[in-house]
Amino acid sequence: MKKLCLVLTALTAVGSGLFAGSGADKGGGGKAPLVGIAMPETHVQRWQKDGANLKAAVEKRGFRAEVAYGDADQNQQNRQIQTFLTNKAKVLIVANINDGVAAAISDAARDKVPVIAYDRLIMNSGDYDYYITFNNYKVGQFQGQGIETALNLKSATAGSPKYITLFAGSPTDNNAKFFFDGAMSVLNPYIKSGVLKVVGPYPETSADSSKFQQIATENWQAPIAKNRMENLLNADAREVVLDAVLAPNDTLARAIIEACLADVKYAGTSGGKLPVITGQDAEFASALSIKNGQQYMTVFKDTNKLAEAAVVLAEQIINGNANPSIPGAVLATGDLASIGNTGKKTVKAYLLEPIIITKNNVNVPADAGFYSQQEGAQLK
Repeated sequence: MKKLCLVLTALTAVGSGLFAGSGADKGGGGKAPLVGIAMPETHVQRWQKDGANLKAAVEKRGFRAEVAYGDADQNQQNRQIQTFLTNKAKVLIVANINDGVAAAISDAARDKVPVIAYDRLIMNSGDYDYYITFNNYKVGQFQGQGIETALNLKSATAGSPKYITLFAGSPTDNNAKFFFDGAMSVLNPYIKSGVLKVVGPYPETSADSSKFQQIATENWQAPIAKNRMENLLNADAREVVLDAVLAPNDTLARAIIEACLADVKYAGTSGGKLPVITGQDAEFASALSIKNGQQYMTVFKDTNKLAEAAVVLAEQIINGNANPSIPGAVLATGDLASIGNTGKKTVKAYLLEPIIITKNNVNVPADAGFYSQQEGAQLK
């Protein structure tokens, strides 16, 4: 089981310019190579865990680690990356906030410091070579399939359509487009046949940038999603009962549930029923919500394994391996290679497999050690 102390370690590193280093030596009195770890924020629980996991995995290999959290401020994260460079980091692992990170990545290239984009592609930059993530298009497909199964869309008819509203993640996070497009690859045929009716804006894909912007959620902020859902329930969705909400992650899913529970049409005390609500990240609060019948599904991206794979990649880069091979990850090729297209070049993209989680297998993340023992016990 993953120890709670890892999360506490991460929390001690929260804040502007605050770093945690191991101070490890590699014999002969010389300091071990330094790995700089830049995480985007702490308001999404997973980034706290990722920072802690990455630091632990780096130090396990005898390297030093410095961790910083950008508080959703790209200028702040860029300053933190500059500090890593000043401290002579050998490799940077960066989960960026927005495209403004490109200037700091350019500085890293100037200093000949390799960069690994961690779970978020760094767009509009040709100054780095590696990206490690999950198959995020498949994450979206799982969300669409969750709705398809829960609403039994294969047997539904246009004469008795189901109603859905759409949410997307941050417009500055390139992953948000992959999640959305994966989901819509499943849902669009039902929408076009009239079986599924969209309430509110309907971008067929993320390429419809104007409508995609209308459903996007800046910086993945839960209050923004909750406010938009409240407005939908009082406007476009006022005359219908929603059967589903495409929610891109667990933090936003719980905010949407909160908005629904305040509406008489969906509150359990009035005999109402919540829509089918998707998510991802397998946050414990959402796993509990799934067990209790509120959130329908999430996607488990075992970030323990992602962190381990990222550090294996960093170690191979430090050791001069020009063609790294990462156990448990595949190098994206063919059509999937576009996952690594930054707009300036196509970087090597290493992909891990996600797992769909519903009430039927909600214990899977606990069994993988993703939660504390106390949390896992609550899911039994």
